[in-house]
Parts: sequence; structure tokens; C-alpha cells
Amino acid sequence: MPEIIERAEGSFVHTAGGRRLLDFTSGQMSAILGHSHPDVVATVQRQAATLDHLFSGMLSRPVVDLARELAATLPEPLSKVLLLTTGAESNEAAIRMAKLVTGRHEVISFARSWHGMTHAAAAATYSSGRKGYGPAAPGNFAIPTPNAYRPDFVRDEALDWERQLEFSFEMVDAQSVGSLAACIVEPILSSGGVIDLPPGYLAALRDKVHERGGLLILDEAQTGLCRTGDWYAFERDGVVPDILTLSKTLGAGLPLAAVVTTPEIEETAHERGYLFFTTHVSDPLVAAVGNTVLDVLRRDGLDRRAAELGTYLSKGLGELKERHEVIGDVRGRGLLVGLELVADRMTKQPADEMGRAVTRRCLDLGLHMNVVQLPGMGGVFRIAPPLTATTGELDLGLEILDRAITDIR
Repeated sequence: MPEIIERAEGSFVHTAGGRRLLDFTSGQMSAILGHSHPDVVATVQRQAATLDHLFSGMLSRPVVDLARELAATLPEPLSKVLLLTTGAESNEAAIRMAKLVTGRHEVISFARSWHGMTHAAAAATYSSGRKGYGPAAPGNFAIPTPNAYRPDFVRDEALDWERQLEFSFEMVDAQSVGSLAACIVEPILSSGGVIDLPPGYLAALRDKVHERGGLLILDEAQTGLCRTGDWYAFERDGVVPDILTLSKTLGAGLPLAAVVTTPEIEETAHERGYLFFTTHVSDPLVAAVGNTVLDVLRRDGLDRRAAELGTYLSKGLGELKERHEVIGDVRGRGLLVGLELVADRMTKQPADEMGRAVTRRCLDLGLHMNVVQLPGMGGVFRIAPPLTATTGELDLGLEILDRAITDIR
């Protein structure tokens, strides 16, 4: 960004130069209640004046309340909560827990995955950031991402994800030493290009992981807490993970993350001396914010609102696709939507430079967008407005995007 941001409110950020930008990424895909939500502001002011930070072994009322309230939003048997700070940290803690509980070390993730930049999380991340840092942790395997727009296994001109999944585990089994600890995946790959797993895929993946003695970890850093139109993206598939990781949306922009698991896994981890302390584990200030976020989500029915606004946004993006040949695909769920630009719809040739150019033009016109640029993917816009956005704000974003594409073409 070429400008300093001075302040923000709702769906907008304001630059030092006096420009007002519509934020279509909710900050770092986090501010689901918009910027400076009045309830969050009031909680921060009250809690900062009361109890902000403690020794990591101390518990506070906001932490206990958040653990209970968070568990209440989840299906059984997910009920044991560890509160942390970032998504990478929660994935690190989850992988560490899975290795200790299973007594194994191998980890599976998608070839377009992003789970963080700390050691175990980075070893399970394949979309970028792997080159030049030496060897990753041993026993990490990548499997193909089930991308319906760019299928690698095809039946009747559509992605044959069943055959792809069989192939994936044939390759895993050929390399594995029989020590699978976990498979960690996002229900919708965000940095990987907003790729939604096909219905049925997650259940089949879980079964293959369990057959090999591993645990299923779902990374819902971006999809959790109502963004997809459900409280959690896994609800659509009726699949309950062994371990769930949350971040970003839980603090609505403030640094709060969680690992949630079952009593059985928690008890085994405890018996074996599980250790994951950080300076800010179970901090009361952000835990109080987390309680406020859950209260607002419930009170304002933001799961339903995300579903309704998502339908409205996807319809508008579909209309843009009809007008612009460079838009190859619109996909996603709720208010996590991907729009992919291509140089040619027939060949699906990537339009990398156009993606960068449209991003710059949107910024000139007052819209902050984020384009994912990965080999073979072209320009994929990750569109994730706050759940509190209005249809008028969505219309404004669509209007600016329409003009930007027109100008660049």
C-alpha cells in the first residue's frame, strides 16, 4: 500500500491523504464486524481498564466464559478450548497435539494450502514460502487440491474428486512409513484461490485419515464464525473434525485464536504432558472481545446475514462475468467469494498481470481488493467484506470493480 491508513470505521478505511477506501478484505480477512464496531470498542475500553494481561498459567473470568460460549456454538464432542493469539500459532498447537496424542509424526495437507509461517504450520503450507529456507519437517505430504474450475482428474467434463482422492492416498501410502498423525485442511482454501471442497469430499477425506490412524484438523481461520453462511463451514458436510483451529474472525480483527478438541483427545494430551505455553495464551483482554464477537454474531443473526449478502454479492459478480470475458469463474460460499481472471475462457490461460493491474486500478478508484497470484491460477480476487456490510456498500464495490476491469481492458 502506498499510503498510510489513519483510521477506519465499518466497511471503510481512511488514508492520511484524506481518501476513503471500501475494504473488501475485512482487514486481513478478519474484521467480520467491520472496523471499530461500537460493541467491540466498548469492551476494549472497559476490559483494558479492568484486566488486560496475566501470567499464562492464570485463568480469568473472560477466558472461562469464552471457552464455554465457544464450545456451545460447536457440535459434540468439541468442547475443550485452548485460547491463543494467531492462526499459525493455533495450527502449530493443533499439529503438536496430534503428534503427541497419536505418537506419530506424518502430516498431510493440500498442495495449495496456507496454514502459517511457524515451523510445523509452515511445513504443512505449500502455496508459497517454501523456497530457500532449508528442509521442512520430515513426514509432510502434499495432496492435490480438488479444484473444480481447473480439474486434473475428469469424468464427464467435471472434476472426478473421488478418483483424485484415491490417487492422492495411493501416493501418500507409497511414501508413508505408517506414522500418520494428522491431515490439516481448510474447508475453503482461501490463499489457494478460494477453492471450495466438493460436497462429500470432506467426509471421504476424514475416513481415509481415520483408516490410517490419523486425526482430522480443520483450519477455519477464515471460514469460521458465520462468514460462509453457517457458523462453521464444516456444518455443510456434516463432518465434525477431531481438532478445530480458529483465529482471525474470533477476535474480529484483534489477535485471538483457539484450538478446540474433544475430551478424549484433551485427556490423552494432558496425560502425556502436552505443553504449549505462549506469552499471550488466555489473555483476558482479547478473550473479552471474543465474548463480545460471539454475542454480536448471535444477536444480529450474522450467519443468516452472511448467507443473504453472499447470495447478493455472487449474483452481482455473476452479472459482471456476463459483461467481461476476462472473468473466468466466480465461486465460494457466503461472504468468502473468489473471482478468477483469465486471458482466455476456453483455455483458462492465467491473467496474472491483468489481476495486478485491476487491483491497482480498484485502489485508485477507492476499493481495496486482494488478488492471489499462484502458478497456474492466474489472478484470483479474494472478496470478503465484513458481515455487517450493507447492500449499498456491496453495490459500490461491484461498481468500482466493473469500472476497473473496463478501464484496464
